[in-house]
Amino acid sequence: MQENKAITERDSVLFEAGIKLGALYHQFTGSPVNLKTVDSLEKAIQESISVQPCVENIKVSINRDLIRSKLNNEYGYCELEGSMLDVRITASFKTAKADVSLAFDTELDYPLMKIDKIY
Repeated sequence: MQENKAITERDSVLFEAGIKLGALYHQFTGSPVNLKTVDSLEKAIQESISVQPCVENIKVSINRDLIRSKLNNEYGYCELEGSMLDVRITASFKTAKADVSLAFDTELDYPLMKIDKIY
């Protein structure tokens, strides 16, 4: 049986940052959005995630061109998709800090969550 290594502050901040991105993605994708409501949806996402522990900063951008291309002609809205999101979070826990992001990776055809920088 292997001996457990201590969980570091770095481990904790990375775990927390990943949880924030996953929660954001699954909470908000599917939300109704159009060009009139996109600003308020970006703000709502930012404010919702920013109150959680360890979030130092968050910036959410939703791709308006994708919204425009997916609008339902009859009702004038579409659903928020992962491909529309560009999210940047700086998370901190005690002495550790990390920048993480969620952005659509065209090569993978997937909204990829990743670690950008560890301080």
